[in-house]
Amino acid sequence: MITASSRPAPLPSALPGPAYSVRSAREEDAVELAELSRPFVRSGALRERPVSLYAAHAADFLVAQDPSGRIEGSVGLRVHPAVPGEGRGPVGVLYNFCVAGHRQGCGVGAGLLRAALAMAHARSLGALFTATTGGGGLFLRYGFAPTALRRAPASWARSLDPRRDARILMKSL
Repeated sequence: MITASSRPAPLPSALPGPAYSVRSAREEDAVELAELSRPFVRSGALRERPVSLYAAHAADFLVAQDPSGRIEGSVGLRVHPAVPGEGRGPVGVLYNFCVAGHRQGCGVGAGLLRAALAMAHARSLGALFTATTGGGGLFLRYGFAPTALRRAPASWARSLDPRRDARILMKSL
């Protein structure tokens, strides 16, 4: 005989908050940023950058760090000022976006992208651009769309290696 119980089902336990925090990078993070990027450089997804470049441009980067302080992800945001005669204001370029392999699919990339978007809004940028050799699924989910290279900041567009066959994505802000 089966009987129904009037006891309520147990409530699911609360989901833990993110096991990382996002902060601005510091010059002393340069070695760890280079190490985090290394697997992506080997795969061809990122260009190799020397530690000195990470140190010199640390202010461009946001990092996701775990509670122990280890950097689990990073993204650079470079601001390109308005160019007289182009009829647009300043725009940004997201670059060197990477998340440690064991943290992919855990929300670290999405957290970094949300923080970069908030920073772009705070700086009153008109658009964000990025180049990807992968599918760009995360960017597409956040409203980026394929665009022509000619719409991107000229100095950045010239720096791209055409042999990498990267897709250019843009999000208007």
